[in-house]
Amino acid sequence: MLVLVVLFQLTSCKKTNWKENFREKEKSPFGTYIIYNEAKTLFEDEEIVYLKQNFYDYLYENYDTTAPDFGTYVCIKNNAYRLTQDGVNELLSFVNDGNNAFLSLNYFSNALKEELEITTNNLDKNTNTIADLKALKGTFYLENERFKNTSYTFDRNSRRHYFVTYNKNKTIVLGNTKIDGEKVPNFLKIYHGKGAIYVHTNPIAFTNYYLLKDNEAYAENVFSYLPNETLFWDPQLKKSKYSNQEDEDTTSVFKYFLQHPTLRWFLLISFTGVLLFMLFNARRKQRAIPVINPLKNTTVAFTQTISSLYLKEQDHKNLVDKKIAYFLEKVRTKYLLNTNNLHKDFILLLAAKSGNEIRNTKYLINTIITLSKKSECSEEELLVLHKMIETFFNKQTNGNTK
Repeated sequence: MLVLVVLFQLTSCKKTNWKENFREKEKSPFGTYIIYNEAKTLFEDEEIVYLKQNFYDYLYENYDTTAPDFGTYVCIKNNAYRLTQDGVNELLSFVNDGNNAFLSLNYFSNALKEELEITTNNLDKNTNTIADLKALKGTFYLENERFKNTSYTFDRNSRRHYFVTYNKNKTIVLGNTKIDGEKVPNFLKIYHGKGAIYVHTNPIAFTNYYLLKDNEAYAENVFSYLPNETLFWDPQLKKSKYSNQEDEDTTSVFKYFLQHPTLRWFLLISFTGVLLFMLFNARRKQRAIPVINPLKNTTVAFTQTISSLYLKEQDHKNLVDKKIAYFLEKVRTKYLLNTNNLHKDFILLLAAKSGNEIRNTKYLINTIITLSKKSECSEEELLVLHKMIETFFNKQTNGNTK
């Protein structure tokens, strides 16, 4: 009945989660819900203890070193990261006393490999996408007379993970995987003290997907190697309360990134970019120089405004006086003549210096004298005066040009 429920979950319309999680409560393809809940059926003669705390803490609180055959520790995970260095030492001590352990992992910690005297090679350790993992196929074998003519085919997510070296004096090869046409070990029994540790490199074989895909025989046969005793099933739920060491996955913030070349390059380039940014921006930046626009010459506009005002008011006398004052000021500054007395000598000097005829100069000065004495002036008188002044100065300019 349980298998049917899980099968329904896997084939329902809900989008399937194909990520490898190895979680005991997950009914997704690569969770371990089935084997976790069917362990009592698989090991019907043994007691199953489902650990709710860290294994190190469980041993600390419950284990009596004088009691032989306490049980077998079981862990099926991507990596047993809850086993700190203290946890590994305690597990090995537990096995040394005559107990056993079964570890099926994609990644074995350096501490564990060093203690067990093994080395591994995972050719697909950098393969992480669902599409790439789907393409990984594998064939497994068990080294036993009962299974010598039997092979087990796994059609996806079968990493090429195997043992390279091991201590042959205390190790038995229980299973192999075929890689590039050659059988290499993926399942070992390593004697340690009075007990043994069973290490397996392909935890994917024990997930829901393969237990529902006619590969349950492989899992049953693998577990048949374990002795008949209490099983301590570790879902790796909690950190240790008693160990002062950090979990292996938290020893470095960048551990996961450094395991994969692509992410490692990403980190390197990112740090380099930040360093260059800080280097080039460390210099004191020069304050922007404000743009100062030159002052506009508003003299013409002002003059036009004033003249328009006078024309509108019809104050011709005022404009005549200003024209006369403008003329006399220009004569003083340009020809250096005294304009207090506009007599005959003044007229002669002005005509000589300006290059104008004496007759025209005399006519202009007489007109200025006449208009300055009048109390009112007409528009025609203003225009005549303006034209005479313009002609006077234009004559001098044209004469200089020639």
